[in-house]
Amino acid sequence: MRPREFDHDDVLRIAFDQFWRNGVRGTSLSDIARDAGLQRGSLYNAFGSKEALFLEAYERYAADYLLALQKALGAGSLRKRLTAFFDLTIMNFRSGTPPRGCPTTRGLMELGAAEGEGLDEDARKAFAGLMARITALVRDTLSAGAARGEFGGDPAAAALHIVTMTRGLAVLERAFDDEPQLRKIAAHTIDLVLGKSGR
Repeated sequence: MRPREFDHDDVLRIAFDQFWRNGVRGTSLSDIARDAGLQRGSLYNAFGSKEALFLEAYERYAADYLLALQKALGAGSLRKRLTAFFDLTIMNFRSGTPPRGCPTTRGLMELGAAEGEGLDEDARKAFAGLMARITALVRDTLSAGAARGEFGGDPAAAALHIVTMTRGLAVLERAFDDEPQLRKIAAHTIDLVLGKSGR
């Protein structure tokens, strides 16, 4: 049984912040325990391993992020919805001081690490699951736009293209630290999908 003062959500938030800033390999349970004001053994007892803690913290992040995306994609013309989607995506990459980048892309880079040092198949499935859910949200938004006469293409193919572009933006953010460039690329992507005259 957890001690009464153990706040599960608070620990997940603290842990995810550490993982996001430093990567899974660069974060220890001792680091998380210190910042949470807990003993390292309490984290082992509650979560079993650093990787299990990461997965639970990531799933919490993914659920929150999907809710924010649903809101971003929920109002206005199709162009406004896609612009809000890219705005939220870029804001997410640029959060923190210094900016922390994309936690999913960062996590994917840790897959295939040396035995015992990196993330496993469960992590890959969690990352793939979030990307699939994001793609489905964008596809549904494009399908609804098509029904309103705002889009004439293939919603599934266009959604995959848009989400693939977000992965490229995540890498460019790390390479160049140039937010205006990211926003120009996002706007150009929307023009390619909708056409410059598209609403």
